[in-house]
Order: sequence, then structure tokens, then C-alpha cells
Amino acid sequence: MWTLALWVFSFLCKFSLAVLPTKPENISCVFYFDRNLTCTWRPEKETNDTSYVVTLTYSYGKSSYTDNAAEASYSFPLSCAMPPDICSVEVEAQNGDGKVKSDITYWHLTSIAKTEPPIILSVNPIFNRMFQIQWKPCEKTRGFPLACMLRFRTVNSSHWTEVNFENCKQVCNLTGLQAFTEYVLALRFRFNDSRYWSKWSKEEIGVTMEEVPHVLDLWRILGPADMNGDRKVRLLWKKARGAPVLEKTFGYNIQYFAENSTNLTEINNITTQQYELLLMNQTHSVSVTSFNSLGKSQEAILRIPDVREETFQCIKSMQAHIAEPLLVVNWQSSIPEVDTWIVEWLPEAAASKFPALSWESVSQVTNWTIEQDKLKPFTCYNISVYPVLGHRVGEPYPIQAYAKEGAPLKGPETRVENIGLRTATITWKEIPKIARNGFINNYTVFYQAEGGKELSKTVNSHALQCDLESLTRRTSYTVWVMASTRAGGTNGVRINFKTLSISVFEIVLLTSLVGGSLLLLSIKTVTFGLRKTNRLTPLCCPDVPNPAESSLATWLGDGFKKSNMKETGNSVNTEDGVLKPCPVPADLIDKLVVNFENFLEVVLTEEAGKGQASLLGGEANECVTSPSRPDGPTGKSFKEPSVLIEVASKDSHSPCSRMADEEYSELARQPSSSCQSPGLAPPCEDQAQNPYLKNSVTTREFLVHENIPEHSKGEV
Repeated sequence: MWTLALWVFSFLCKFSLAVLPTKPENISCVFYFDRNLTCTWRPEKETNDTSYVVTLTYSYGKSSYTDNAAEASYSFPLSCAMPPDICSVEVEAQNGDGKVKSDITYWHLTSIAKTEPPIILSVNPIFNRMFQIQWKPCEKTRGFPLACMLRFRTVNSSHWTEVNFENCKQVCNLTGLQAFTEYVLALRFRFNDSRYWSKWSKEEIGVTMEEVPHVLDLWRILGPADMNGDRKVRLLWKKARGAPVLEKTFGYNIQYFAENSTNLTEINNITTQQYELLLMNQTHSVSVTSFNSLGKSQEAILRIPDVREETFQCIKSMQAHIAEPLLVVNWQSSIPEVDTWIVEWLPEAAASKFPALSWESVSQVTNWTIEQDKLKPFTCYNISVYPVLGHRVGEPYPIQAYAKEGAPLKGPETRVENIGLRTATITWKEIPKIARNGFINNYTVFYQAEGGKELSKTVNSHALQCDLESLTRRTSYTVWVMASTRAGGTNGVRINFKTLSISVFEIVLLTSLVGGSLLLLSIKTVTFGLRKTNRLTPLCCPDVPNPAESSLATWLGDGFKKSNMKETGNSVNTEDGVLKPCPVPADLIDKLVVNFENFLEVVLTEEAGKGQASLLGGEANECVTSPSRPDGPTGKSFKEPSVLIEVASKDSHSPCSRMADEEYSELARQPSSSCQSPGLAPPCEDQAQNPYLKNSVTTREFLVHENIPEHSKGEV
């Protein structure tokens, strides 16, 4: 019992550890005509111990063929595969653990037949625009119906055109070609029921027959009109798009006439593709034809309008874009009848319109394309589209485009304006078009505080300034502007600026506060003065004493007043109570000094007795010293002492009183004949009459007034 259990357990373990091969699937077969039948399947061989057994049943199931295959493909011999037979294929995969069979697949040999590329025997032009191609297959097709495909292109083109021929024979006619054009041709074929084409045959070249030239494309460049309306017109013509490449032309003929005239002007045998006409102030019709050995082409007609004639408009909008490797221009027309357009393109930097102008005629479409390689890179082109209705030319629609763009050659020139506390305005100039290398899409302003983070702000291409905000007060900034095109950007020169520490508003506010305060103070002061004029008026306008009303004259009596008025009459003139300037005598200073000395002598004489009495009675005295007194040396005569005046004062012990007493005592001890001291000349009597006119201001004698009391004279 235990023996049976162990045997069953070992059998189950062996069965569970066995790995069978993967079932073959996706069997595919191709019948290579007159060679073999090749079949493949999946998966490919997994391990080295996996092998395959293939079985082919043919002759409509009457015969079979079996063989081993080491790989996941097998080619059956031609003897087992002869169309139009139907075959079946089965594949069995096996390894050490077991076998797995695939599903049986059935194959119609003519539907999977594939032939070798055919051979083109000849390409012959017949008539003007047709080829006759003769060819043959490499195999013997034994009358099976065939399908052919012919492809062709012109020599200077890379675009192939394909044409199918059902139930074709070994001769094919290719029509719809251009006259006198060189073509490249290739051919392939298959059985009508087959899914596999043969490979393309070797390429062959053929040339169609020549015919009369194709109609030309005609255009014009209008010159400026003179005072009479006459102008020069340059005619331009060339082969139309689609004209034969090998077309031969011997020359051109021009005919033109005014619309209101029957006079026809003809110019023949022109060998160039341009001609300049001088047309009068009228509308003209111009035609150009080309000719060769077979004849002449149809007329290309163009209407040249009068200078005053208005042209029609029909293009509503237009745009240009890049579609690698082409530049594409699209437009919209408002007049459906217009189906012909003339496209002009010219570099913007061209000095003149001719000969830099290029042009092309477009028909039946509202777009125009040109290869980018035919235009200069990084160059701006002016593109204009003219509508042509019949022989009339309408108003052009212009646009600018670049065939290829690049980063600008240099950045914008930048400067800073309106610098404030936290704001600044960055302005820049447009980059010259010759240095743009494309359309400017936007400008990016970069700015960075000293030691701070770099910030940026982007504006559109039409803006030439940018306002920076939220800046820091009294901070240095570095700023630069980058101009960007579709291909990249270029930075301008970096510049530095520093924000303000105080704004104009703050200055105005501070000035307003100070000015307002002063204004209020002034108003308050004026108001106070108006209310209390007795206090403010003496401060602002003090009274100035009138010298004419001085009381000094009353001290000496009427004699002194009259004398004084006579002496000063030459220097001051009084008229109507107003002092007027008069000529000043040269000795005015001496007279004033003499009068002042006389005044001092009178005062001294009057107060001598009073001073003596005050000295005896202990009264206080006050002394006045002449400001012009010089200090005389010791031992000198009494000719130059200062005059001392004793004036009564309440304080008898003041220093001035004591000085006056001493001076007066010294004066009393002088002898009465001092006027006769040596060195004095003239005598004392002459000096009494006019003592100071004969001496200088600083050298004078002391005179004793005649009215001094007797006791005073005795003392003196």
C-alpha cells in the first residue's frame, strides 16, 4: 500500500514539473513565384531542445509533405507549391516534456504570390505629351492576369506621381505629361488576386516631344508719373509655373496700344525677359508672346491703367508662417471671381525695387509657398499680393516675413528715467531691423538689487518702456533688457541706478508744512499788530528825531541858532518841510568840531561854579569825557588837554566825580596868563576872535568864557 502511494506521488511531482513548448501561432506564408513557399510562425525558438515538425498538404488535399525545422520558419520546395493550388500548413512544437500542435492554416497560392521586379524595355514619346512603355516580368507568369503600377516625376523634382493599370499587358501608355519635358519612370506589378507587389524596377528616363512654347507669366513695375501723367513701365515675363523645363524659346514679341486708340505698336525679336516702355497718360493693353521653331505661344495680356484710375481691393487679411521646409503665405479674398494672384517679394534692405524684386503668378488657390533655401536667412522680406481679375490688377496687400529667424545681433540700448523711492521707469530704443534677425516677440527687463535676487518682467514687442515697482529705498540696482525672437534672445548693456532716499512728494510736504507754519505765524503777528498797534508800531517803525527840531539851539540862545543855520545853509536846503541834499563845503568837519568845542566850553563855564559848590558840599557829580581826547604826555602845556565837563549827579562818590574834581583842581592852579605861553602864535587876542581856524583840530587852546563868575576867575 505504501509502495503504491509513493509511486503515485513521484508521478504527480514529475507531471507538475514538466514544461511543454509554446504553441506555434501567427503562421504566415508567401509564395515566391517560381521559387518556393516560405512560412514563418511565432514564437521563435525558446530553448535549444525545442524542435518543430511542419506538414504541408497540397494538390487540393491529395498530397502531403512533412519535414523537421530547427527554426521558426521553413521553405517548401517548388514541387509542392504550384499555383493555383490551395495548401494547408500545420506546425508541431516538441521538447523533452511533450508536444504541442498549431492550428491548421489554408493558403491560396495566387493570393500570396510575389514576383521579382519587372524589366522596362523602352520608353518612347508619342505625340506631344505621352509615353509608351514596354516591359516584361522576370518570371513566366503563364497567362495569369496582372496589375501594374507606374510612377514618374520630372528630373528636377522629388515628388512622384503613381498611376495604376488593371489587367495590364506588357505595353503601357502614359498620358497627361508636359511637352518637351524629361521624366524619370519606374514600374512594379502583381497578380490581380495577390496581396504582394513586386519591388520597383530600375528607373528609366524619357523626354516628351517638343511643341510651341507655353503661355508666359507677365508682370510690370510702374514708375513715377511726370507732370503730364506719362510714366515708364518695366515689363517682366518668365515661364509659367508648370511650363516644360526643356522648352526652347528663340525670342519674344511685344504689342501694346492705348484703349481709346487703334494704333498698335509692335516690338519683335526681344531676347531678354524684360523691356521698358514709356506710356502716355492713357490706359494701355500690353501683350507678350514667345516663339520657337514650331510656332509662337498664346498671348500673355496685361492692362496698364491710367495714373488717375482707382484700383479695386479684394484681400481682407493675410498672414505668413513657417511650415518646414517652406514659407507659407495665406490670404482671404472678398471677391470670389478673382482666381489669379501675383506675389512679389523683396528684401526690405534692398536699395531699389529692380533688380532685387522677385515675383510669381498663382492661380486657383489663395496661398503661396516657397522653399526656405531660396530666401536669405535672417532677412526681412516685404511680400505683396496683387489680385488679378481678367487683365485688371487690383490693390496690393503687403506683409513682412522671415524665411529663417535667429537671435538679435545686439540688445536694446537702455536708460533709466523717473527714479523714485520705490519706482523707476526703464526705457529702451528699438533694435535696427538689420540687426534683429527676426520679429521681436517680447522684451524682458531684468533687474537685481546689490546683493539681492535677480527679478524679471516681460512686456510685448510694441512696448518700449517698463515701470519697475516695489523697489527698495536708497538701493543700487543693476538693470538690462533682453530682446527675444522666435529663435532666441540677446541681452543689452547693463546699467546701474540708485533709488532716492526722499521723494519729491515728501519734499513738497515738508516745505508746505514749514511754509504753512511761517504763514500762520505771520498772520498771527499781523493780527496781533492790528489789535495792539501801540506795542507793535514802535518796534517796527521807531521815531527818528528831526535834527531841525533839536533843542540844542535853545541852550545857546538865538545867536547860536542863527549862526548855525548860516553855516549849514550851504550843505542842507530845507524846502516845504523836506530835507534835500545840497553841496557840502570842504570845511564842514572843522566847523562842526568848532561848534562842538564852543558848546563844551559854555557848558564847562556854566557848570564850573556848580561843580565847585558840589565838591564843597559833597554832592555827587557825573563826568563826561570828550571822545576825541588824546592822552597828553607829562610836562606838556595845557594846549591839548581833553575838556572835562562836570554834570550834576546824584552819586557823589562815583569814579567820574572824583576824576572831574581832580581835573578841575588842576585847571584852577594854572596861571591866568597861560594864553601867553611860549610857542603860541599868534597872540591870545587873535585867537579869541577865531581861534580854531588857525589851528588844527587836535591843537587848540583852552578858552575861559567871559561870563565865568569872579571867584572862579580868581581861582583860574
